[in-house]
Amino acid sequence: METNEQQIKDNLLPPANADQPPKIPLTRKQKIVKEIKSLTILVVIILIFRSIFFEPFRIPSGSMIPTLMIGDFILVNKMAFGFKLPFSDFFGDPIYLFGKSNPKRGDVVVFKYPKDPSVNYIKRVIGLPGDTIEIKNKIIYINGAPIDVKDITSTEQGKKILDDMDDKFKGHNLKLLETKTGEHSHIIQQDNDNFYKVDYEKLTVPDGKFFAMGDNRDFSYDSRFWGFVPHEYIKGKALFVWFSFILPFSDNEVKFRPWRIGTGID
Repeated sequence: METNEQQIKDNLLPPANADQPPKIPLTRKQKIVKEIKSLTILVVIILIFRSIFFEPFRIPSGSMIPTLMIGDFILVNKMAFGFKLPFSDFFGDPIYLFGKSNPKRGDVVVFKYPKDPSVNYIKRVIGLPGDTIEIKNKIIYINGAPIDVKDITSTEQGKKILDDMDDKFKGHNLKLLETKTGEHSHIIQQDNDNFYKVDYEKLTVPDGKFFAMGDNRDFSYDSRFWGFVPHEYIKGKALFVWFSFILPFSDNEVKFRPWRIGTGID
């Protein structure tokens, strides 16, 4: 009896979706508009992420060999020297909301090339504001003290680097030197037969600017030639290599270096 009464009550209740209008299928135009809106939101989120947090870059030249090889894809921390207003560095100098700080000596940074801000460069910070920089016979002196170097060309580490050297540098008389810039231990590369830029007259780095050099010292177009890097041109600090591949249409032979994936940039 209770079952029959319950069935009668259920029949008297309106359907659960009685107040909901029937769903009308979207037209083709509406579907396209919806997809465009979703894609636009996704693009804006990606651009905000790249503007504020992290941005990928590809290394097209050999100026930072052996720290960075041609074809390395790297990730750059855009927050390393302060939190910026989204998109402010897309159209000019960045606007820092808080936490603005200077790079440390030895940091590998990506920055706008001072002679053409539309071009990105990557170098190592050697001189900080107020430092005196001088180069004698390819030895860097910071505030009068030389940066120590150790020749590792003939070591197993040196031979491994030379074996993996990009084709355009293999014909040169290269020397690999282990050194330390600030708190960063790394290796630089010199050409024993290159005497074009062995010395650099002593100068003082101005406030708000930095002296930057490539680790491939005799094949780097850097502060020795075009001057200082303004703080507002610095985009961020290089973190690690997330992929390494030389494209088939480049000047070098095709190379895939899986062992470089995940390599930290010191």
